[in-house]
This record gives sequence, C-alpha cells and structure tokens, in this order.
Amino acid sequence: MPPAPPSVQAHPSPQQVLDGARQLGVLIDGAQAAQLVAYLVCLERWNRVHALSAWKLPTDLLVHHVLDSMTLVGPLSRYGAGKPLRILDAGSGAGFPAVVLAASRAEWSVTAVDAVAKKVAFIQQATMEAGIGNLSARHARLEELQVAKPFDVVVSRAFASLDRFVALTEHLLAPDGVWVAQKGRRSNDETIDLRKGVEVFHVEPVTVPGLEAERHLVWMRRDRR
Repeated sequence: MPPAPPSVQAHPSPQQVLDGARQLGVLIDGAQAAQLVAYLVCLERWNRVHALSAWKLPTDLLVHHVLDSMTLVGPLSRYGAGKPLRILDAGSGAGFPAVVLAASRAEWSVTAVDAVAKKVAFIQQATMEAGIGNLSARHARLEELQVAKPFDVVVSRAFASLDRFVALTEHLLAPDGVWVAQKGRRSNDETIDLRKGVEVFHVEPVTVPGLEAERHLVWMRRDRR
C-alpha cells in the first residue's frame, strides 16, 4: 500500500512537497518546493472563479497534481542523463505536469500547450507569480501548433488515447524523441490500436505517495526497425 500523504491545511507546505518528492526519489530543494506551493496558491485563487481543476480538498492538490506529475521527473532525468531537455506538455490543463517538471529541473525548457485560453492565461500568470522562468505556455490546438525546433520529449497526462496523442503531436517531436503518456490502469487495447510506425518500447509502473491507484508511464518512439 502506498504511504499516506502528510496532512495539509489550507494548501500544501513546501515541507510537504519536499517529503513527497523524497518518497519518489526526486531531489529538489526548499526554493523549488516553495515555487510549486506558490503555483498552487494561485491555482486555488483562480479556481474559485474559473473552475480550472476539479480538486475538492487540499490533499488533492498535493497528491493528484504535484506528486502524480512528479512521477515523471525521475524517469525523464534518467532518460536525459543531464541533457537540457526540451519538453512539450500536450493538453496541459491547469499546468500539470508542466509546472512540476519545470520547477523540479531548471535545466529543462518546458512548454505547456492547451486549447482553452483561460487555462493558458492562468499558467502564464501563475508561472510569473511563482518565479518559474523555464516554463512557457501557448494557446493553440496541438494539430495546428508550429514550432521552430521540435521537442525532445512530448508528455501527456490523462489527455487522450495513445494513438490520438501521437497523431496530434507527431509533427512536434524530434526524429529521435520520445512520447511519454501518464496513464492509470494498463490497457493493451490502446497499444494494439497504435498507428503504424510508432512503437511502445517501455511501460513503467509508478507509485504516487498517498494514492491507491494504478499508474503507468507509457514510453513510445518512432519504430526503428
């Protein structure tokens, strides 16, 4: 059973973020944890008016948003091996996992993309308030988005089927890049339906502290055969 999350008051504290990161084996410092808390405070404020995220309790912010997103940090750090990755978060919503990736690793350049203007406006404002300089946000439909340089990694969290995720972002991924989809229960159906020329090369189970639910990272790339 995953360890229970620490109790929270109005919103998670930097120490609670640090404790959760430590359980995931992710090394961040107090300043990075404070940036994430500042982002959550802004989310709480905006959510009262704009309903950006369907959280009910402060615990949801810590577990379902921050720590769930943070399960990507360790695997991407190993994949990049110190490389300053360029990462696209497809259908970022209220900025997850983009904000957690950016705050956790200052050497990464993270771009959040969403088709809903108010969500992008929130990410831009919250990023500024939290002082996260390596996160940018763009208002666009993924299939219409054009970039000067493709991304090393394209991630998604509860966004779409694997095939649709790939279809919408294939033009945004570097030739040797990878897609990483955060998924719940493992489904072979999605893998079977994946388009020709793309392969799933790794499915990685992850555990979110305080969350009794299956989580997997599905790694994909262009077929190298």
